Amino acid sequence: MKRFRSFALLAVLLSGGLLPAQENGPEADRNAVFAREEFRLGVQAYDRFAFNEAILAFERALSFVPGNPLILEWLGQAYYRSGMEDTALRQWQAALDLYGRQSPRWALLGSRIETVQNRRSLFTRLDDEARYVEAGRYPGHRDDGQALYRQPTSVLPVEDGSAWVVAYGSNELVRIDVNGVIRERMRGPVNGFDRPYDVARAEDGRFYVSEYRGNRISVLSPQGLWQGYIGSRGRGPGEFVGPQNLSVDEDGYLYVVDYGNRRILKFDPDGLFILAFGLRGGGFPGLVSPTGLAAGGGVIYAADGVRREIYRFDSNGTYLGPLEAEGLRGPESLKFTEDGRLLVADTNRVLIIDPRSSVVREAGLAGNPGVRIVGADTDRNGNILAANFAGDEVSVLTRMDDMASGLFVQIERVVADRFPEITVEIQVQDRARRPVVGLDGGNFLISENGAAAGEQSFLGAAYLSGQSDMALLMERSPEALAYRDDMAIAARDAAASGSGVIVVSAGEQPVLGSGDIVQAARGVTASYSRNWHFDQGLRLAATSLLSGAKKRAVVFVTTGSLGNEAFSQYSLSELAAYMANNGVVFYAVLLGNAPAGPEIQYLCTQTGGAALPLYRSRGIGPELALLKSSPSGAYTLRYRSSLATDFGRAYLPVEAEVYLLDRSGRDGRGYFAPLE
Repeated sequence: MKRFRSFALLAVLLSGGLLPAQENGPEADRNAVFAREEFRLGVQAYDRFAFNEAILAFERALSFVPGNPLILEWLGQAYYRSGMEDTALRQWQAALDLYGRQSPRWALLGSRIETVQNRRSLFTRLDDEARYVEAGRYPGHRDDGQALYRQPTSVLPVEDGSAWVVAYGSNELVRIDVNGVIRERMRGPVNGFDRPYDVARAEDGRFYVSEYRGNRISVLSPQGLWQGYIGSRGRGPGEFVGPQNLSVDEDGYLYVVDYGNRRILKFDPDGLFILAFGLRGGGFPGLVSPTGLAAGGGVIYAADGVRREIYRFDSNGTYLGPLEAEGLRGPESLKFTEDGRLLVADTNRVLIIDPRSSVVREAGLAGNPGVRIVGADTDRNGNILAANFAGDEVSVLTRMDDMASGLFVQIERVVADRFPEITVEIQVQDRARRPVVGLDGGNFLISENGAAAGEQSFLGAAYLSGQSDMALLMERSPEALAYRDDMAIAARDAAASGSGVIVVSAGEQPVLGSGDIVQAARGVTASYSRNWHFDQGLRLAATSLLSGAKKRAVVFVTTGSLGNEAFSQYSLSELAAYMANNGVVFYAVLLGNAPAGPEIQYLCTQTGGAALPLYRSRGIGPELALLKSSPSGAYTLRYRSSLATDFGRAYLPVEAEVYLLDRSGRDGRGYFAPLE
């Protein structure tokens, strides 16, 4: 009979849960050995993304030591990554009950269960009901009084989680990261900015900066190099007296609040003046103190601080009437949220207004009534950044629910092939599965048995990477056969997006394509069948992406219908969870004129994708190209372990803690070093 190699290993198994404490004797000893081996194989399969293999190994381990909480927790994690969340929650709850409140795993596992349950609940608080509280500040001066920047008037969020802050008082733009550290400064032309007030960005990446005292708009390259001016001082066409807030619509037109002339000017993307509006006439009383401005969807919203109103105009400057929003105190900046609502800086508070219903909701306060919030916008992590002009700082407002729940941290993978050098892949999200971007090595702490790990280093963050992978899933129904040429066009557009592309055929059996992408997308006539299986094809397509880039998507090229065998093996909810829990976005490219069915729309919504007609005006290429710049909460760190491996048979613990302003989160798991 095989015996344990050391008493230390036996102690680990007893304390870690691989050997039930109430059992003893040769049979228990033998079962523990078998359980240990199956458990080791399961952990290593999990780290290879072989989740089904891991589930089988953990199930076999449990057959030797039933009711083991550590194995149950791992089994639940494998089910979770496989998209079977109901089963995962049952395993986790069983493990939680067995751990008991005294176990250090109890609180961590309980928090994970609560977060996953809230994500699945139909009664989870909606964003439009969320209340924001102050989670931190980006002060404009050091503790010793030295100024970092002065009198912020506007913020412009950046994809990496940082934000450009317009510093009116110090004549510059400063880029501040999520930790409040200034990473970059822009000071304009050689003679500098002259009281910059607002900043907007064109679709090509150029910056527009309004200069209040300079009576002009500076144009800067995407790299921040000054390129020229738009306008000059005056009251004529294209001239300003105190330009303030800016907005760029979806067609690239620039709108400028000309405060001194009480009007709004419109320029084309090349900076040529088109028209002015907002003066008295045509049933409009005229702007008295124009402040905030938001242009989009063919409507321009303009705030008036004195009248305490928000007015609506069309893109030709025709007055459309007021936005019936009650209770405004002194609206200044207006910005669109991702869902088309208006974020309004209003004295010392930030409001959210639905322009369709005119419902006004106070999102949060930023200080006492003496505070003056001049500009506000939503950053890439869902926080509201409020420029406090009077307080020389930017307030960071976070959803109250997110503050209470903290960060959702998952150690997704441990690579120990070069032990004692360990690589850890960590996913950081909020409670609603939104990725948290912008973190660096200072936000992480890796520990072993409660002690900080040695030689910890930050290897990289996926949000900074331009690499992305895409699996083209081709519908092989008889109806799709007539669209083979269109499928080839979709494949060419996908390949031109800059992502690595593979092709998967969803026929009677899913097939991973090889050779030329366009020809693989067309497929052979024999591959089209009425018995095609969407679910199996989608599962293969998503699985094929797991070991590649962290930014990944399945692009389903379809007629819009999923057929009669769509969910014969995997349910709709399981497929959605499988992609969402592994960071795979689902897009649908529609052939012909049929709309996307409800199941397709559901998968798009749950994973952050979209349904795109193949022959939309801009084509599908620009939308798919956005995958390369999409946010990702995946981070990679490395450290040197000091633990004894017992020749590769010891279960070695690792914990990761993440801190961001007043929020934090942690996760803990284990791994096995290579066998010796």
